[in-house]
Amino acid sequence: MNIQFKKGVLELCVLAMLEKGDRYGYEIASNLSQAVDISDGTVYPILRRLKQENYVTSYLEESSGGAPRKYYALSPSGREFLELLKAEWKHFIFQVDQIIDGGEEIEQATVSQ
Repeated sequence: MNIQFKKGVLELCVLAMLEKGDRYGYEIASNLSQAVDISDGTVYPILRRLKQENYVTSYLEESSGGAPRKYYALSPSGREFLELLKAEWKHFIFQVDQIIDGGEEIEQATVSQ
């Protein structure tokens, strides 16, 4: 997959995974890498940035086989941000599909922010 495609959707994917439940960093990276070819280290800068922007929170939880794990959870503002990103993504892929499929008229609607 094109690297530019990946960069544009990784944040959305991480937030969408956290919408389904709290997860630790390696779990996010591992699950994401099954769908998108990424290295484990790709996810951690995204998680740090999302935490800095208060879209996610984190907490430590004891692990059965070693050091405590840092879990990430979606914050209320993160849920709002995720819904905005989902709407923008759906609008974007609709527009791209229109171009790819040879549509001559492209919808001019914008996603309100």
